[in-house]
Amino acid sequence: MAKILLVDDAAFMRKVVRDTLSKNGYNDLYEAVDGADAVEKYSEISPDLVIMDITMPNMDGLEALKAIRAKNGSANVVMCSAMGQEAMVIEAIQSGAKDFIVKPFKPERILKTVTSIVGNP
Repeated sequence: MAKILLVDDAAFMRKVVRDTLSKNGYNDLYEAVDGADAVEKYSEISPDLVIMDITMPNMDGLEALKAIRAKNGSANVVMCSAMGQEAMVIEAIQSGAKDFIVKPFKPERILKTVTSIVGNP
């Protein structure tokens, strides 16, 4: 079963993604509240996929993405943010993100991305 780390400073957004994934059979889910927490949890649990917001306190998602990819160059990280500006999308992809999901999103968009990266639950 794929381990998935959900990273967002908004508890509501973590819950939306968690509920979407758990209703579709993905149950090995972990949460982090900001980029620094994400990097620490990544080291602890070695998830198969990280779904991460960009704008967060302490360490933003782009910094956390770079830190995680420095630890594991093949880490699967998907950025998820309301800030769909082209420059941020490009930076995220160039930094190693596998995909970029713009909020608000439909549950199907998250599921399609997760399935394409880690397969079915």
